[in-house]
Amino acid sequence: MLSCKDTSALVSRSMDEALSWRQRLAVRLHLLMCGACRRFVGQMSLLRRAARRYPGIANRPDRDSR
Repeated sequence: MLSCKDTSALVSRSMDEALSWRQRLAVRLHLLMCGACRRFVGQMSLLRRAARRYPGIANRPDRDSR
Protein backbone atom coordinates (compact mmCIF):
# COMPACT_ATOMS: atom_id res chain seq x y z
CA MET A 1 0.00 0.00 0.00
CA LEU A 2 1.09 3.56 -0.70
CA SER A 3 2.32 5.85 2.04
CA CYS A 4 0.64 9.21 2.59
CA LYS A 5 3.68 10.91 1.06
CA ASP A 6 3.46 8.77 -2.09
CA THR A 7 -0.30 9.28 -2.29
CA SER A 8 -0.05 13.07 -2.02
CA ALA A 9 2.64 13.09 -4.72
CA LEU A 10 0.46 11.01 -7.05
CA VAL A 11 -2.60 13.15 -6.35
CA SER A 12 -0.60 16.28 -7.17
CA ARG A 13 0.78 14.67 -10.31
CA SER A 14 -2.70 13.59 -11.38
CA MET A 15 -3.68 17.26 -11.61
CA ASP A 16 -1.26 17.65 -14.53
CA GLU A 17 -1.11 14.25 -16.18
CA ALA A 18 -2.97 10.97 -16.36
CA LEU A 19 -1.91 8.25 -13.95
CA SER A 20 -1.68 4.60 -14.92
CA TRP A 21 -4.57 2.38 -13.88
CA ARG A 22 -2.37 0.79 -11.21
CA GLN A 23 -1.50 4.17 -9.74
CA ARG A 24 -5.16 5.24 -9.75
CA LEU A 25 -6.16 2.01 -8.04
CA ALA A 26 -3.42 2.36 -5.42
CA VAL A 27 -4.50 5.94 -4.69
CA ARG A 28 -8.16 4.93 -4.38
CA LEU A 29 -7.34 2.09 -2.02
CA HIS A 30 -5.26 4.40 0.14
CA LEU A 31 -8.02 7.03 0.18
CA LEU A 32 -10.52 4.43 1.41
CA MET A 33 -8.44 4.01 4.53
CA CYS A 34 -6.89 7.44 5.12
CA GLY A 35 -9.02 10.42 6.13
CA ALA A 36 -6.07 12.80 6.10
CA CYS A 37 -5.35 12.06 2.45
CA ARG A 38 -9.05 12.37 1.59
CA ARG A 39 -8.96 15.86 3.12
CA PHE A 40 -5.82 16.63 1.11
CA VAL A 41 -7.61 15.62 -2.11
CA GLY A 42 -10.52 17.88 -1.17
CA GLN A 43 -8.18 20.78 -0.48
CA MET A 44 -6.36 20.27 -3.78
CA SER A 45 -9.68 20.21 -5.60
CA LEU A 46 -10.78 23.42 -3.88
CA LEU A 47 -7.50 25.17 -4.77
CA ARG A 48 -7.76 24.03 -8.38
CA ARG A 49 -11.32 25.35 -8.69
CA ALA A 50 -10.33 28.66 -7.06
CA ALA A 51 -7.34 29.05 -9.38
CA ARG A 52 -9.52 28.50 -12.43
CA ARG A 53 -11.87 31.27 -11.32
CA TYR A 54 -9.08 33.77 -10.68
CA PRO A 55 -8.29 35.56 -13.92
CA GLY A 56 -4.62 36.06 -13.07
CA ILE A 57 -2.13 38.49 -14.53
CA ALA A 58 -2.03 36.79 -17.95
CA ASN A 59 -5.71 37.57 -18.55
CA ARG A 60 -5.64 41.20 -17.42
CA PRO A 61 -5.80 43.92 -20.07
CA ASP A 62 -2.49 45.68 -20.63
CA ARG A 63 -2.48 49.09 -18.95
CA ASP A 64 -0.32 50.58 -21.69
CA SER A 65 -2.80 49.69 -24.44
CA ARG A 66 -5.30 52.39 -23.45
